Amino acid sequence: QVVARELAGVTEREREVLVLIARGLSNSEIAEHLHVGLATVKTHVSRLLFKVQARDRAQLVIVAYETGVVRPRD
Repeated sequence: QVVARELAGVTEREREVLVLIARGLSNSEIAEHLHVGLATVKTHVSRLLFKVQARDRAQLVIVAYETGVVRPRD
């Protein structure tokens, strides 16, 4: 399991991307939301996957919730 300290190397922008992934946005939607290019989003996602040692987006969502980056909406 990933703990919060393992997010220490994640940049603020990568953390923003992680939140948006956890909220279910696609790469295209994230790019539009952050006003960046699709390639930039893909780079952020790739770096997140590497930094938290996740194999896919589903694991990134789990990481986001387990570390408290996002919380379930009531």
